[in-house]
Parts: sequence; C-alpha cells; structure tokens
Amino acid sequence: MRYLALGDSYTIGESVAEDERWPNQLAALITSSPQFAKPIGGTERGMEVTIIARTGWTTDELWQSIQAAKPEPPYDLVSLLIGVNNQYRGYDINEYREQFVFLLNKSIEYAGGDPNRVIVLSIPDWGVTPFAASRDRGQIGKEINAFNLVNRAESEKAGVHYVDVTPGSREATDDISLVASDGLHPSGKMYSEWARLAYPEALKVLEISK
Repeated sequence: MRYLALGDSYTIGESVAEDERWPNQLAALITSSPQFAKPIGGTERGMEVTIIARTGWTTDELWQSIQAAKPEPPYDLVSLLIGVNNQYRGYDINEYREQFVFLLNKSIEYAGGDPNRVIVLSIPDWGVTPFAASRDRGQIGKEINAFNLVNRAESEKAGVHYVDVTPGSREATDDISLVASDGLHPSGKMYSEWARLAYPEALKVLEISK
C-alpha cells in the first residue's frame, strides 16, 4: 500500500524523530491492525510512506515542491495538512481558499481520482505554545479558526475525510509534554493523538481500496 502525505512542518515532524511523525505513526497503526495485517498470497502487507513537506511551507510553496518531487500516483491514501504558514505570514484568507482547493483537487487526483482516499487535517493552534508567549494568543486562535472554517468547508464540498486536530492541539496550554523541545511544534505524544484521530478515517479509506 502507498501513502502520500502532503504538508508543512506538522507533516514532516519538525523537532521529532522520523517514527514520531504523525503520518509514520498512522502507517504503523494501519499495518498493525487486524484488517490489514493479514498476508496476501503469503506476503506480508506493508505501507510505503512518501512525505512531501517542509517546515515553513505555504500552500504555494507546497505546490512548487510537489511539482519538483513528481509523485507517482495512484496512491491508496493521501493526506493534506497545510495553511499555518499562510496564517503566520498574514496572507489573504481568500487566496488560501483558492490555493487550498487547488491542492485538494491535486490530492484527489493523486488518489486515483477518488475523494474517499483523501484525508484533510485541520490546522493546529500554535498560539498556545511557549513560542507565542509574547504574541496575541487570542488573535492567533481566531485566525486559525477562520482558516479551518475554509479547509473544512472545502473538504466537505469535495467529499473527502476531515480530521479536526485543533481542539487537541489547544490542550498544550496545560500540558507542555504535547510540545516539542523547540517550544513551537507538536511533540511525538501530540502526533500520536493525531494519528489516533486519523486512524478510523484511514481504515474507511483502505477498506475501499484494499
């Protein structure tokens, strides 16, 4: 099985080990599940994870890098998590909508044209982290909510799966173990929660494509 994860720092797992990235943790959950651990024709079933993501990428930078990486569809599962850097840089939310929709359509294309094989994750709230201590946390939260209204609405319109990780990200206000050592990005513990939330949706995806 082939899984393509598209995004930014939250997908590449800035400041955590490779096996702590949420796409890798999700793949581990999937391959260890009873539904997909059964051998096929005597061969163990596995999952190949391809990540196109980098810290700091906005929607347009992700697309530029996707073009350079030249992914080879179709993929059994595609995930998309993008937009925090658009918000951080103060980019226009309508521009975000347009570029997000473009990336979402590309994600569906990479999933063999099947929206049921695509999972979108909401943008977490970095305003609760120690990094944002000197900033207007309330305003950051409002802007994150606004961007998530966009990606949720467009995801529902496209018929893809949507996983809301934002409420859980805000638990970092009272639990510093959910934040990586850099004081900004999620820890492996936080990513494990994202993987847990995405897992039921991924099983729905792979029941279709297995």
